[in-house]
Amino acid sequence: MRDSRAQVLFQSKVKDIAELAPLAAELKASGRKIVFTNGCFDILHYGHALYLQQAAALGDLLVVGINTDASVRRLKGKNRPVVAQQYRAALVAALQSVDFVVLFDEDTPYGLIKALKPDVLVKGGDWRKEDIVGSDIVEAGGGRVAALDFVEGFSTSSIIDKIVQSLAKQ
Repeated sequence: MRDSRAQVLFQSKVKDIAELAPLAAELKASGRKIVFTNGCFDILHYGHALYLQQAAALGDLLVVGINTDASVRRLKGKNRPVVAQQYRAALVAALQSVDFVVLFDEDTPYGLIKALKPDVLVKGGDWRKEDIVGSDIVEAGGGRVAALDFVEGFSTSSIIDKIVQSLAKQ
């Protein structure tokens, strides 16, 4: 059945940190450049897809850290996330530009970055480089921190607001 094949493929890209840290070390040792980024990725949209594609172009492998449901609630409020963590992880893993996905329960990915030691740390252009969590780890290891251009008009919050306004008009 096609759905089960797709599910296996997506799940093979979703790792926990205990699996991913030694794999990342092995890949780095073989000369592969690892790019890391993170986010909630609640209601995946065009801005996310473009951002992840651009991030992937900065190295050989893209690892995406995704906040767990509990982490998203702490950061965004009790009505978030809209999409549960296992589905957010599967959707992000389904993107061709993404090599691995790892969930994290903390408010920041600092522990993940410390464990993975990526060569490139990426965030959106709405972040100042000096405010990017984990930049100290990456730069101390000889890596670089990049802030990609923010794609205006695409945000999960604006999509939710638009849906709520649409429903209020009915």
